[in-house]
Amino acid sequence: MEYRPRAAESALTELISAMGGVLIQGPRGCGKTTMALRHAASQVRLDSGPTVLSLAELDPAGLLTGPTPRLVDEWQLAPSLWNVIRHEIDDRNQHGQFILSGSASPEEDASRHSGAGRIGRLRMRPMSLAESGHSTAEVSFAELSAAGAITGRSDISYAALAELAVIGGWPALLDSSQRQAVAFNRSYLDDLCNSAIPLATGVRHNPQRLRRLLESVARNISSEVTVERLSADVSADGGPFDPKTARTYLDALSTVFALDELPAWSVALRSKSRLRTSPKIHLADPALACAALGINADRLANDPEFFGQIFESMATRDIRSFVDARFGRTFHYRDNSGLEVDLIAEFNDGSWAAMEVKLGASRVEEAETSLLTLKDSRVDTDRVGPPAFLAVITGAEYAYTLPSGVHVVPLAALTF
Repeated sequence: MEYRPRAAESALTELISAMGGVLIQGPRGCGKTTMALRHAASQVRLDSGPTVLSLAELDPAGLLTGPTPRLVDEWQLAPSLWNVIRHEIDDRNQHGQFILSGSASPEEDASRHSGAGRIGRLRMRPMSLAESGHSTAEVSFAELSAAGAITGRSDISYAALAELAVIGGWPALLDSSQRQAVAFNRSYLDDLCNSAIPLATGVRHNPQRLRRLLESVARNISSEVTVERLSADVSADGGPFDPKTARTYLDALSTVFALDELPAWSVALRSKSRLRTSPKIHLADPALACAALGINADRLANDPEFFGQIFESMATRDIRSFVDARFGRTFHYRDNSGLEVDLIAEFNDGSWAAMEVKLGASRVEEAETSLLTLKDSRVDTDRVGPPAFLAVITGAEYAYTLPSGVHVVPLAALTF
């Protein structure tokens, strides 16, 4: 299969040139190892067998010897290697010594150094439409930030967009049929519930309850649902399910990067509005939400309301990948007046941008109003500056710029 470049690639190159090591984290199967191997000169895979794990304990320095950058794949299987790698970086005093990849975060350990100043961090997600080749890539983030008007076009129909949502952005599913993808995503969820969580976290759990929790998360995708509501949903047909247990399960899902919550934006306001602080809930890929609920592309296309939630999650996945590649961060905005903006990007130069996500073109005007209200009467632009751009991300066909300066961009025309 031909390799397709990833949004995170430029960031990885930059970190290799500036840091002693780079840690790439993300859900299993999102393409971390494949990308890392293109930049590594040698490798050791800790999941290749018990002998390698034994060597990590008995001869860690020997295991780390090899041409650099040396990839240490699934490093979390031998957490003690972290401090050894950190010391190696200090002793060698050179950039680009190690690339670590991990599909889970090991338990916190007070003896484990943070890696600050030695190891840079990079987050990966499943493929965006631009990375998988399903975007026409006619509108880039750089163009959105420029002063001029944009033009472009998506060639993905409404029905095709629903199919892409059900398939998901897993590299293993490139050119796969919907039927193959549904089987893959159901298997992925089964593995999460039956083995990935206990192996990665040691959390004792009930696989059936975890599956029911995933179904509840799927129903509430792209919303600010509370733990209490999720707990009540699981309890409805299976007996009591304590919110504390639900929080433990959600934390475990975050540990293996299956849960990918979008935090609320904290920003200086010029109005008396108060910011809401609850995160929006997302899974690593919206295809997992479809799989959890047994929804195929036809059913999704025939449920515009839920498709809107799934489409927002698709856009969130893609935008976060683009923003992460620029060493930025992504949030959502909501205040007590009811104003909501789906995506806020903060870039590493201190600039910011705001995006609304609307599946259909009929709600562009509503989204434009929300974005302009945020800019003109909520955010204190004297303190944080004007936005780099405002945009409505749609599932429609055409890209253009409104007289207000707000861009309208099909997700399937956007690129990094």
